[in-house]
Parts: sequence; structure tokens; C-alpha cells
Amino acid sequence: RNVVLIYADDLGYGDVGCYGATKVATPNLDKLAREGIRFTNAHSSSATCTPSRYAMLTGEYPWRRKGTGVLPGDAPMIIEPGRTTLASVMKRAGYRTGVVGKWHLGLGAGDVDWNRDLAPGPLDIGFDYCFLIPATGDRVPCVYVENRRVVGLDPDDPIQVSFKGPIGDEPTGKEHPELLKVHPSHGHNQTIINGISRIGYMQGGKAARWVDEDMADTITGKAVAFIEKHKREPFFLYFSTHDIHVPRVPHPRFAGKSGLGPRGDTIVQLDWSVGEILRTLDRLGLAQDTLVIFSSDNGPVVDDGYKDRAVELLGDHRPAGSLRGGKYSAFNAGTRVPVLVRWPDRVQPGVSGALACQIDLPASMAALTGQKLGVGEAPDSVDVSNALLGRTATGRDHLVVHAGTLALIQGDWKYIEPSQGPRMNVNTNIELGNDREPQLYHLSDDLGERDNVATRHPQRVQDLAALLRTIRLRSQQ
Repeated sequence: RNVVLIYADDLGYGDVGCYGATKVATPNLDKLAREGIRFTNAHSSSATCTPSRYAMLTGEYPWRRKGTGVLPGDAPMIIEPGRTTLASVMKRAGYRTGVVGKWHLGLGAGDVDWNRDLAPGPLDIGFDYCFLIPATGDRVPCVYVENRRVVGLDPDDPIQVSFKGPIGDEPTGKEHPELLKVHPSHGHNQTIINGISRIGYMQGGKAARWVDEDMADTITGKAVAFIEKHKREPFFLYFSTHDIHVPRVPHPRFAGKSGLGPRGDTIVQLDWSVGEILRTLDRLGLAQDTLVIFSSDNGPVVDDGYKDRAVELLGDHRPAGSLRGGKYSAFNAGTRVPVLVRWPDRVQPGVSGALACQIDLPASMAALTGQKLGVGEAPDSVDVSNALLGRTATGRDHLVVHAGTLALIQGDWKYIEPSQGPRMNVNTNIELGNDREPQLYHLSDDLGERDNVATRHPQRVQDLAALLRTIRLRSQQ
């Protein structure tokens, strides 16, 4: 009857107990896995944030469209009003729809004025309610948006935002490192908000600025309130956490809890947020007939721009498990992410190796709510609802994943197209999966993508390259 989609940020395949993590405790996620299906071959569409979110909501591969890369904080909304989305599919089926948390798909139509109504936004693509972190925690403006307005804004202290150059007299991390409680490791040295320097420049809006330590409490509280408000009618909640994205500044009650530094502490905090949602469903008697889906927008990154000792305190913890790469990477760890599905009334607990992707949610939810999608609606989304509910062990036939470079997964094979891009992201110390030669991996016996067998299987390379070409051309028709 109800659907709750919980979407974590930068959480790796090996960051959760039920996926093999032993150095950080995630009891609520582990409970979700025990009571539902844990997917071992499910993916985000992309190895970064904005494109994965775009694909999950629109059902269209993000690389088909210009401007779907990681957005600045003042970008216009990249999903045009009236477009069919996961939210509009649910709304058509009679659900109350809400999004709470990180957005990062742009707001407004360009040259946004943060002191007026912000439109277009989520309310124009199928959501009835929104409470947003407009972009990311490390980008200005550091304010919340509820429906169309910045929350708590003093009209006598208007907000100005620039990503082109400094504005006003707010100190920056570059010029005033002595004012910082968290120091940048690369970038992130512009306007200081709450003792943390960000990407971009911001002036004004002091009463509206968030407190990073309270962010998980704030957005989890809003998500719980949405469920409580709509407990008597079918609802769809897209709850998009900030954790475990940088800056990692957990609430004091979670600080130091993991022994892995702030990165581990925000995993503990994320698990608490998930637990709050599950406890709310229990308390309201909604757990049995609520479909809960948990995932992450891309794979893990350890140093993503702040000196939070994540690298030094990592110890034996392996954020990507046995996978190669991470956030930004065409290797498996870029997009193979935790996916948990629980629906006590309908889903038998277990583990599934079905190939599935977040891009499949629009088509799958349409099928589950008895709708047929029209021509051009969610064009790359495949109905994998039978796999999601554990009725079949097979999902989609093949999947394109994106990290700048495209890769194609079909059965046990993965093909990464040749690329001129760098092999390493030096700042984050992540292998990007780029190579001037084609790469072919046989995943059933080489999940870690160590043995490129392209020269041994030239026909397979040719076939997969041809299939990728065909999929690419579909967007130009």
C-alpha cells in the first residue's frame, strides 16, 4: 500500500554489516536485510550523484542528456516540468508523494533568486511535498527548502549565491583557515558556514543556515512527519539522506561511536535514520503493507575533499568490499551498491543475484500499481518488479552503467569501452576504470575485475561493443 525509498549517499557495497562490514555496526540495515531481500548485483545508473538521481526519477540513462553531470548549487532543475517521473507514476496511482533530503537535481529555471518562490522544483514533476537540501552538504546555499521557499529566511537578510567568484564579506576557508573546525584536503575552500568551508560563495540568509550536526535529525524528523501525516492514505516517500557524503559532521551522540572517525560515525548515524523510519512504520501499524527499498546513489569514497581522518582511521574496513574502484569509477564499486527490499506481506526474505538498476524503479512501480507506461515515458526503465519481490532470480538482460566512460554488463560479462580519460582520480585515490584498450571481465570468477580477458575473447568484445552502440543510437532516434 505504501512505498518508502531510502536513498543513502556515497555508501559503498562493503560499508554495511549485511554486506560483510565487520568494523562498523549497522543493526537497522541488517534487520532490513534479514526481513527482506538483499541484492548482490543491483546498481545505481552512475558512479556519481546527480546522474544516478536523474536516472532513478526519470527512467532515462543520464548520459543520453547533456547537463546531467554533478551540478553546481545554483543549477536550474534538469528534469523538465510535466515529465513522467517515479513520483508522477506514484501520484497517478493515487499516492501522496513526498521527497525529503538531498535533491541535487537543480531548482528554478536559471539565475535562481533564493529569496522568492523557487520554481520549477519537485512539486512540478509529481511530488506533493518536499523538504530539501537543495544540492549537497558541501555546496552553498547551506539552507533548507520546503515546498517552494527557503525555510526560516529573514527577508531583511537576503541570500546571495555565486559559483563564479567571491561576493560580500563572508570569510572563506582559503583566506581564513583559522576559523575552520574541518579543513579541506582539496577544493572546498570558499565561504565558511558553520565552521566548514564549502564549494561556492554565499552571503546573507544567516537565520536560515543549517547546522550540519543537526542535519540527520532535521531531515529524518521531516520524513517521519510525512509518514505520520499520511498514515491513513497510500503514500510514497523518497527519503534521500545526506549521510555519508562530505562534510561528515555527525551529531555529538554519534561522534566517536564507530572508531573509524567521522566517516564511520556517519554510517552509524545513517543506520539510526533508517531505524527511525522503520520504527515509525511499526508504531503506526504500517510495516506489513509498506514496501521499503534502500539503496545508495553510488559507491564509496574515503577522502572526498575534507581532512576528516577517514583515510588514517580506515584500518581493516573495506568500503567497497572485494570490488574494485569506488565513487567516480567505471569499475564495479562505482555502481554496484547495497539494495535491500522489504515488504512483509509479499516478499520472502532471501538473497538475490538478479541484475537490476535504480533506473528500473519507474517501470517496476508502474507495473506494481497496474499502470502501462506510454511511448517515451521512462524509456530506459525495465520492469524488474518480479525480481524485486523475489518471484524470479533474473532481472534485466543487460545494463549500461556510467562513470564518464560507459560500461555494459550482460550476464557474467562486463565490457568497459576504451577511454582517453585518466586512470586515477588523484585527489580521491580511486581507480577510474579508464583504459585506451577495451576491457572485458568475467564477473562470476573475477568480481574484482583484475583480469582483463578482452584479447582472449575478441568476439565477445565485438558483440558487447555492438550492443552498446545500438543502445547509444536509440537516444538519437
